[in-house]
Amino acid sequence: MEAWLHTLLNALSLPQFGLSTVFVVALLSATLLPMGSEPAVFGLVKLNPELFWPAVLVATAGNTIGGAISWWMGYAAERTYEHVKHRPPAELRALGWLRRFGAKACLLSWLPAVGDPLCAVAGWLRLPFWPCVFYMAIGKLLRYITMTAALLWVFPGRFEF
Repeated sequence: MEAWLHTLLNALSLPQFGLSTVFVVALLSATLLPMGSEPAVFGLVKLNPELFWPAVLVATAGNTIGGAISWWMGYAAERTYEHVKHRPPAELRALGWLRRFGAKACLLSWLPAVGDPLCAVAGWLRLPFWPCVFYMAIGKLLRYITMTAALLWVFPGRFEF
């Protein structure tokens, strides 16, 4: 079992597999699935420090595309949902806040727990798609730069398998 795990981790740490793995994990984690992509980015960068920027950019691209998928999920859900006239006041305040800030609210798509549903709600509200994707990308890029750099600072040694 340990040899198999060792082989798998070595294969996934190779740039040709590691970056595609980071992309898929980042994409899936930006949908409504409850998972995080930072460990995958951190692991690849720890094993291949020269891949800091490629890993951050690939993770940003995957996470942004995942956010765009969430936007479309929200858009489709709104189109199929029968509008309910009596909404709770907290929901009305949240929707009003999103409408007021518009696509710029997608800068907060990097936040844990609320960021990914925020993308879906932006689609639900039919906020403009490309500006939302633009702001998602900025927020997610800043998150990956900050998180990966911070983890590298906290764990400075190179992992060896």
